[in-house]
Amino acid sequence: MLLYAENNLSGKDKDGRYFLRAYVNDFDTEFENFVSSRGYKKDSKSHRPMSKFVIPDPFPEIHVPDGFKIKNLADDNDLAKVHKVLWRGFNHPGEPPTDGIKDREKMQSGPNHCKEHKIVVEAPDGNFVSFAGLWFEPINNFGYIEPVATDPDYRRMELGTAVVMEGVRRCGEIGATVAYVGSIKPFYRSMGFKKLYTSNCWLKYF
Repeated sequence: MLLYAENNLSGKDKDGRYFLRAYVNDFDTEFENFVSSRGYKKDSKSHRPMSKFVIPDPFPEIHVPDGFKIKNLADDNDLAKVHKVLWRGFNHPGEPPTDGIKDREKMQSGPNHCKEHKIVVEAPDGNFVSFAGLWFEPINNFGYIEPVATDPDYRRMELGTAVVMEGVRRCGEIGATVAYVGSIKPFYRSMGFKKLYTSNCWLKYF
């Protein structure tokens, strides 16, 4: 796979140099030794941690403050609201550009996209103020969390926890036994996620 990637999947940087990044789990010493022997160097600035949550049964109740509602995009797929909460939730300044709504629509066209597993919290004024995207993998029965964002004006209200847990709960209803997220932030640890490993980035220029 690595040799195929070198021959077919390399990128080019701004100086015209071809390069390839290979992500290797920190417990896979055999593969680490192999990429190192082929001239790859570990890039300490790029890594991908992974955490795991065992889905409980029964699932605990999920609460939001009075006046707020948990919904999913099958209930209300207002792309302008989705675009706004993700724009603001990732700390972009100002109002979101309207041309980004088409990008949100394109993101929903993938074969594994399921509106029932994209969870939002609706504020009393009708805007979406927290978002969690859950992806269900039916072969190995797990959920994957990506992305999660809360409007800065509505943080510290446990809305992010509510959307994540509702998405995980829904994945559990259709067979998932665990959920994963590519993060080790305290936000996820507070919900019970535990670190599994880190995928380290190894970089080679050709």
